[in-house]
Parts: sequence; C-alpha cells; structure tokens
Amino acid sequence: MSNGEGNSLVEPYRVTDQVGHLLRKAYQRHLAIFQDNAVDPSLTSVQFVTLCALRDNGPISQGELVKATAVDQATIRGIIDRLKSKNMIEISRDAYDGRKVIVSLMPAGEAILEQMYPRARSITEKTMGPLNPAEQVALLYLLRKIAEVDPDIGAGADLG
Repeated sequence: MSNGEGNSLVEPYRVTDQVGHLLRKAYQRHLAIFQDNAVDPSLTSVQFVTLCALRDNGPISQGELVKATAVDQATIRGIIDRLKSKNMIEISRDAYDGRKVIVSLMPAGEAILEQMYPRARSITEKTMGPLNPAEQVALLYLLRKIAEVDPDIGAGADLG
C-alpha cells in the first residue's frame, strides 16, 4: 500500500474515515431526528437553541446571543428575523446604548419551549440510542473537550 510519496506503511486517505465527515453524518442524523420530533415542523434546531438561550439568559444583545448559541453573526440575524416573524421574540434598542439591539423572548416563544422540552429530551435519547450509557457519557465528554479547545482556531473551516 503506497500513499504516493513512497511510504508503503501509510494508509490511504479516506474522507469517510475522517472526524469531520463522521461528525457531519452524526449531526445530519440528529437534525433528521429533531425535525421528525419537533412540535412545529417549521422550527429548526438552531431556532430552538436560540429560544433556549433567551430563556436561560433573559433579554440579551445580539452579540451576547451569538456567544450563547455559538451561531455566527450573519446566521443569527436570519434566525432573529424568522423568530420575530413568528412573534416568538421581540427586538428593542438598549436603553443606554441605542446602537445595541436587545432580543427578548415573547409568550409564543415561551409556549413553544414548554412544548419542546420533553421532546428535546426524547430527541437526545433517540440521537444517542445506539450508544450504551457509558458511551453516551464519553461522547458528551469528548465533544465538550473538542468544542472548548480554542474557538478561534479554524473558525469557519470545514475540513474532512
């Protein structure tokens, strides 16, 4: 077996064996489970995370929402627009800094969260269903470890 550089001991590169590919496939599976189990078929997982962040943090700026959700600025703007059009959130200006946009949860957003929380638990269980309890703990530990290394490195990169 040769890698094209004269080293016959190196395995050939297979994208299907790479961490990025496997994470993407696992995430796609999770998204499909989410959509199949959401109380509102138009509610996306990222919209749900945004509503959860607003409930957990109270009214916050758009910048703080980016940090709380790990969603980039451009994407969060679209999410805010869609949730606002569904009357799930409200946008206002900061009383002390008129340039700052404050995002708040509305009663319709609160209501969807109350309906979604039991389903969200079920979605997690279904996503992790193939794993035994020890593997589930290990997976969450390892994903947190990977996610918290250095958020600035490779921002926006999508490698293998």
